[in-house]
Amino acid sequence: MTDFTQLTADTVAAYLASRRALAAVIDADRIASVREVGDGNLNLVFIVEDAGGASVVLKQSLPHVRTDPSWPMTRERSAREATVLGEHQRADAEHVPALYDFDHEHYVLAIENLSDHRVWRTELNAGRVHEYAADAIGAYVARTAFATSPLGLDPLEHKALVARAVNPELAQITEDLVFTEPYVEHPHNKVLPANEPDVAALRADRALVREMGLAKFRFMTTAQSLIHGDLHTGSVFVRPAGGFEGATDARASVRAFDSEFGFVGPTGFDLGALWANLILAAARAEALGEPDRAELVLSLPGRLWGAFEREYRALWPERLDPRVWGDEVLEQLLAGIRDDAAVFAAAKAVRRIVGFAKASDIETLPPAQREGAARGVLHAGRSLALTRHGIADVDALAAESLATLRATRTPR
Repeated sequence: MTDFTQLTADTVAAYLASRRALAAVIDADRIASVREVGDGNLNLVFIVEDAGGASVVLKQSLPHVRTDPSWPMTRERSAREATVLGEHQRADAEHVPALYDFDHEHYVLAIENLSDHRVWRTELNAGRVHEYAADAIGAYVARTAFATSPLGLDPLEHKALVARAVNPELAQITEDLVFTEPYVEHPHNKVLPANEPDVAALRADRALVREMGLAKFRFMTTAQSLIHGDLHTGSVFVRPAGGFEGATDARASVRAFDSEFGFVGPTGFDLGALWANLILAAARAEALGEPDRAELVLSLPGRLWGAFEREYRALWPERLDPRVWGDEVLEQLLAGIRDDAAVFAAAKAVRRIVGFAKASDIETLPPAQREGAARGVLHAGRSLALTRHGIADVDALAAESLATLRATRTPR
């Protein structure tokens, strides 16, 4: 019997033949190509096509970090991703890849091939903004948040979902990498020598460290909805209207993928994670001397929030228990989610500069420009965490971030 514990290009065809659920998706007897394309830290990813043009993506979790086999990882994260993807597909199939099959024995997800899309971060790095993606992701977060919270889910079902989606190992990675390690000395931390004083200033800022501590506590204790858990520009696929060159589908499309960090947590975390990465993209544009593009990118947090709020308000009349959840409750919920999104954005922005797994938006800049961009992101993150209580408007907060990036940009 073929060993499917860790798939290879040579064993994929036999694996597909063993999965009855995939018989209608791809012809395992006529496989034309198998490509291993995983470029992340945690998984094997294969794109498989048959002779008739049908295709599927296989994603298998590894028992360790791919770049560091000494760092063990639970393979159960694939089961949690299957849970997130299945629930999100029910709530908003338009904005996630289709889930065809999950093999718990071998930790393999079979999902829709989205090769006619491109990763949003890659497009942003190349100067192509795809503004419509912010609207789509805002709607996606609202629909999935409402459907998987007690507003849209029976209370007993919600509690069962909390248990089914519990994700302690990956949640702890976020708790450490995002909320703790940037504010202490840690081997994961690394910045340019010129940015070391910036990091030291952050760690010495007790008000900021307090806000990060409170944000960490909310992340650890808030069970609002089933969140994606790692919703940055590198986990969003985009396809513009008209498609990319050679595309067979001309419809605009935006899909959130790689939800293995998902669990029932604070709704604002997903919004904040994307917001933070838009700050990074704007910092890159400023560093490259493209202020108009930076301004356009930093109009997107407002569009993200606006789309989320519109969709959440539209869903509100469908809440399951209106007896004590009146309209004034909606206003308080939205204010809380917006505040959470801002502080989580601050935490995620700082983490991408200081800690492990940095972002290519900044890291691929020449060192001279990277210094100012990194400083700008750190200052913008601090400001966002500390001023958000007095500024309820997301566009105004984003404008503050833009001004900070411009003030700290390294002269070209």
